[in-house]
Amino acid sequence: MSTYDKIAWLPLCGGLTGLGLVLSYLVMRRRGLKSGMRWAAFSLLPLAAYLTGSIQMFWKMGAAVGDFAKGFAFSAEVWSGIALAGLAFVLFVSSGGRLRRRDQEKRDAGTRAVGTPAGPTAPGREVTARSAAAASTAPAKAPAKVRKGASPAGDDDDLGDVEDILRRHGIT
Repeated sequence: MSTYDKIAWLPLCGGLTGLGLVLSYLVMRRRGLKSGMRWAAFSLLPLAAYLTGSIQMFWKMGAAVGDFAKGFAFSAEVWSGIALAGLAFVLFVSSGGRLRRRDQEKRDAGTRAVGTPAGPTAPGREVTARSAAAASTAPAKAPAKVRKGASPAGDDDDLGDVEDILRRHGIT
């Protein structure tokens, strides 16, 4: 005889339904008809579950989940399997990154052997010896003029506009 058969389900479900209906009446008096009807609907579910045989199904499902969890949590074999799956995942992920790097290094080594420079170039534009020589002998740009009181052009703080506004208002 299982544990399910030892429980008197009809009095238990009938009592829960009766208690729920009393509470739904009190809720209806306090909060209104809609709330009372919602509570009454939930109150009828335990008795409906008993009459349809759903309680036995829920009991069996709960027992199966409990047995699975008990066997899962306390089994050294299961935990060693989880550890091996984790190790396999780590190895798989780390090997994928290394393969991509190795392929990229092979491509870079192949382009260096052909004679192209190792540095990055714009896509679709080849660097020839003539253009490289022209770029190296091109004169450098003269630095831009700096206004009096303004920050130099190399500054990245972008406070030139603020300084102009302050200067217009006589604040220096």
